[in-house]
Amino acid sequence: MTDERSREETTHTDERSREETTHTDERSREEESTHDKTEFRTKLDALIGQPTGGSGKPTVAPDPVNQPMIRHWAHALDDMNPVYLDPEFAAKSRFGGIVSPPVMLQTWTMPAPKLAGIAERGGVPIEMGKNPSAFIEEAGFTGIVATNSEFEIERYPRLGDVISVTQAFEDISDEKETSLGTGHFITWLSTYTDQNGEVLGRQRFRVFRFKAEARADQTSTAS
Repeated sequence: MTDERSREETTHTDERSREETTHTDERSREEESTHDKTEFRTKLDALIGQPTGGSGKPTVAPDPVNQPMIRHWAHALDDMNPVYLDPEFAAKSRFGGIVSPPVMLQTWTMPAPKLAGIAERGGVPIEMGKNPSAFIEEAGFTGIVATNSEFEIERYPRLGDVISVTQAFEDISDEKETSLGTGHFITWLSTYTDQNGEVLGRQRFRVFRFKAEARADQTSTAS
């Protein structure tokens, strides 16, 4: 009987030891995961207010606001507002002359594409400078989809205006679960100014960066 009790006590002790070890391992993993998420959140917060890339200096439009580009835009989008196309009409309008469609702001500041090396850049038409948010993709958030684009117009651009743009991170959400997967909504603010520094408008552009493999796992489980 003594030997049996001894074996039972040893067995119970071993089981408790294994349970304690398992619980300790689970707590360690949870603490490590929490630490990693906190550190990642800190890095995300550090992006807020920082330039989205490159030198951080304003990007200046390659050409001043001009009638030919306005005409191409108007015909392409079938937006035949006479203040964009008819000098006589525009001169009598509240604008006092030809103006550019306000949502053309982004168009004016787009750089000319560089075809050399485009394959090596994965099809990106321009050379990319420093990317301060590269760590997001490195953390597994490789999927990306655009979700919102909002314009806030202060003044319509006039012929001859030379437009510049600065871009900075404005907001990054906490981790969200969606049908695409788990990820973060990232918003950056583009501020457009003329040659005198007057603000013409602002654009908020939002994307969702998500873990693409998470969706693949969900699809596999569902099937």
